[in-house]
Amino acid sequence: MSMAPLVYALTLSWNGQNDTLACFESLQKLDYPNKRLLLVDNGSTDGTPEAVANQFPTVELIRNETNLGFAAGMNVGLRHALSQKADYIIMVNNDTIIDPAALQKMIPLFGDDVGMVAPKIYYAAEPDRIWSVGGLKNPLTLEMAGDARGDIDREQWAEVLERDYFNGCALLLSSPFLEEVGLFDERFFMYYEDSDLSIRARQAGYRLLLSPHSHVWHKVATTSGGSDSPNERYWMARSSIIFFRKHVHGWRWLIVVPYRTASAFRTISRLLWRRRFASVKAYIRGLRDGLGNSFPTR
Repeated sequence: MSMAPLVYALTLSWNGQNDTLACFESLQKLDYPNKRLLLVDNGSTDGTPEAVANQFPTVELIRNETNLGFAAGMNVGLRHALSQKADYIIMVNNDTIIDPAALQKMIPLFGDDVGMVAPKIYYAAEPDRIWSVGGLKNPLTLEMAGDARGDIDREQWAEVLERDYFNGCALLLSSPFLEEVGLFDERFFMYYEDSDLSIRARQAGYRLLLSPHSHVWHKVATTSGGSDSPNERYWMARSSIIFFRKHVHGWRWLIVVPYRTASAFRTISRLLWRRRFASVKAYIRGLRDGLGNSFPTR
C-alpha cells in the first residue's frame, strides 16, 4: 500500500499568539494521514513561537529574526517544505480555522495542469458569509470580479470552478507548480502577492480550481491591524501600485490609469468621511512609495 502524498501545512505568524494557537489546533485535526505542520515566525515579540512549541511539540518551527512580511516570510516556509520533498503545501493565515476534511477534498482535484486549489473562505464572525471564493480577471483592468465577498452561502457555489485569482489566506499548492512558476515575489511585503502568483500560474498554463466543499473561516486583517487601519491602507496602496506596474503593459495603461486613479479618490473620500485621517496619510504614502519603487517589470 503506497503512502499518501506528503502535505506540509504552513502558517506564518507575527504576534497574534491566541489566533496562532487556535489555527494549529485546527491544523492538527486535519483528517489526513501524511501531514507535517510548520510555523514560520516573523519575529514575534509576544511569545507566539514559544507557546506553539510548548503546546504543539511536533510542529516544525522556523524563526525569522525580523518581520519579513507575508511574501518573504511564506517563502521561507515554502523553501523548507520543498527541501523536505513535500508533494503539496497548504498555506493558511494564522487567523484562520480550517475544516478537518478540507485536505481530503482538495487533493483529488489536482492533475498535471492544476497548480492551485483553494477552499471556500468564510468570515469567522459570520460562519455562513463568504469572504472569498477566488475570482475572475477583468481583461481590461486586471481587477478581480465575482469573488462573492459578503454573500450568504446558500449553496450557490457548490460546483468545482476554474478561477483566475485566489487569495493567499488559504491555498493548496503543488510542488511541481512552485518549482516551475516560482515562489512569491518578495517585492510585495503584504497584499497582492497572491494575485501576482495567480497571474503567473495562468500565464504558465496552470488551472486554479475552487474546492467548494472545503471550508476555512478567516478573522480578516488581524495581522495588519484591521480593515482600514493605517498599516493595512499603506501596504494595500503600495502593493497595488507595484502589482499594476508589473502586469499592465501597452494600451491597457489607457484604461488602468484613470480606473485606478478614480479608485484611489474613492478610497480617500471614504476614509475622510469616516474621519480616518491617519489612514488617509498612510494610504497616500503607500501610493507614493509604490510609484517610487524601482524594479524590472519582466
